[in-house]
Amino acid sequence: MSRSPSVRSGYQDAVLFSILALCWGTSFVAIEVGLEYVPPLLFAGLRYALAGVIVLGYAAVVTDRLRPVDRAEWLAVGVAGVFVIALYHALLYVGELYVPGAIAATIASTAPILTAAFAGAVLPEERFAPAGAVGLVLGLLGVIAVVQPSPTGLETEVLLGAGLVFGAASAFAIGTVLVRPIDAALPVETLQAWAMLVGGAVLLLAAPLRGESVGAIDVTPSALLSFAYLTLVSSVFAFFLYFELLDRAGATQVALVGYAEPAVAIGVSRLVLGYVVDSLAVVGLFTILAGFAAIKRRALWRLVRSTVEKRRRSTGATPPVEAQTEARTDGGVPSESERADSEPSAGRR
Repeated sequence: MSRSPSVRSGYQDAVLFSILALCWGTSFVAIEVGLEYVPPLLFAGLRYALAGVIVLGYAAVVTDRLRPVDRAEWLAVGVAGVFVIALYHALLYVGELYVPGAIAATIASTAPILTAAFAGAVLPEERFAPAGAVGLVLGLLGVIAVVQPSPTGLETEVLLGAGLVFGAASAFAIGTVLVRPIDAALPVETLQAWAMLVGGAVLLLAAPLRGESVGAIDVTPSALLSFAYLTLVSSVFAFFLYFELLDRAGATQVALVGYAEPAVAIGVSRLVLGYVVDSLAVVGLFTILAGFAAIKRRALWRLVRSTVEKRRRSTGATPPVEAQTEARTDGGVPSESERADSEPSAGRR
């Protein structure tokens, strides 16, 4: 018995979702491995300098705009490059010197919650409802559960690493919010390529200020494999996959990838490095997810409804008339409001 087009599309979306979560979830472990051989800012800077060149080459093929041309476009590139690429990855990579990749992935999953909180504070059209405040509190409680701060203050390195990764999530959220009001017509491929190049340049310029040098790089097979994976898979391939899934499934469903990533990182970290998280860290992850659900409850409800309607259509049942006119968040190109909820992706992990 052949499957209907909508059922096949649902399976395809699920496969793309799983692959994207695998690409980004494993990147936290790949960073942890690579930091054994490469200083953090040089590691991140070289990664995004190369990824930016590759994505810019792709943009030259698929778009008619290879560079920004006006102030708004350069401003969008600058904000994304500095906050979403440079500052996010500087804090994330240095933070992973002190905490395992699995813990870093869980703390970084607060980025969508922080994005909503910052948007509510600075954008007039983004009203932060009481449920949003509940979601923010749940997110912060989840981070505390993951970090498990010691009352004796003996685990200062863990607290430092967790604070740096939380700062990375905050930088990502601030960059996402600051980009939203900028009226830039730059094709997304070109925007992402230049953001990578700007972010990579900032990281490379900042590396000597931290005392990092190329001579400190230990070129080993593990270092090369980590760098190649992060550049080609987690940055370039995942960037293309993200926008394919965003176009097919909508921003809300794609945002849920951020909560599959820690699960992937936890599993891969155990397999590759033998690191096992405790049960309280898992509780913290689910608490953060609950915070996201509280903030995005309406969008998640629309996603559930649209999924049910697609299944109903695939079995021949006729959905109610009002359901047919509901704004789609699953399948097809997302609306402008949905795109506003999505995040600049190429520099996420």
